[in-house]
Amino acid sequence: MSDLPNIDPRALRLPDAEALSRPRSSHPPRILLLYGSLRPRSYSRLLTLEAERLLRHFGCETRIYHADGLPLPDDADPDHLKVAELREACLWSEGQVWCSPERHGAMTGVMKAQIDWIPLSLGAIRPTQGRTLALMQVSGGSQSFNALNQMRVLGRWMRMVTIPNQSSVPKAYAEFDEAGRMRPSPLYDRVVDVMEELVKFTLLTHDVSAHLTDRYSERKEAAEALEARGNLSAAVR
Repeated sequence: MSDLPNIDPRALRLPDAEALSRPRSSHPPRILLLYGSLRPRSYSRLLTLEAERLLRHFGCETRIYHADGLPLPDDADPDHLKVAELREACLWSEGQVWCSPERHGAMTGVMKAQIDWIPLSLGAIRPTQGRTLALMQVSGGSQSFNALNQMRVLGRWMRMVTIPNQSSVPKAYAEFDEAGRMRPSPLYDRVVDVMEELVKFTLLTHDVSAHLTDRYSERKEAAEALEARGNLSAAVR
């Protein structure tokens, strides 16, 4: 350790290849899907439903969260029924799909409100850390990536493993039939690609997320807190 004088040896651990190859879980990957519109014919909801069908075909267990009735952030207590439902679903999930319309060049307030109600930590548990994330957006006009780019920043901020692929559906009103099913097209093929990639990344990471997100800085803080408690106990004897 002479070459690393700033390192706390109590907290430094070598990455462990064996910890990344532990036996796989027997349950299907658990995927939570969020969408960002409350309109009766919501294209983000229709796209989310298409994604859910694909995920179920790929062997996943899915939940779609419907944000109708969700209060604005900080306009209700965390034990509000819709808030508690969202947070429980996040804890249940091993991967997520976020799908937002683009409105005024940004994700919608409905989408952002859902994310804002998800805390970085619930006690000692982090509801999003280490979970995989796939991103999709729909637009009423030409193709854009503004909402996707914003959600990608949020995914990183929420400490999620955001997959490289993503889906942007322009002129969404023309991509769904009267029954609400997405028409065959290269845009639909991209949705298939994104969901397939999400499942692969989730299978790769969900059993080892604890090791992937085990950080030196947090171990160091825990060691320092433990040492401080020990010193305090010794001082009051």
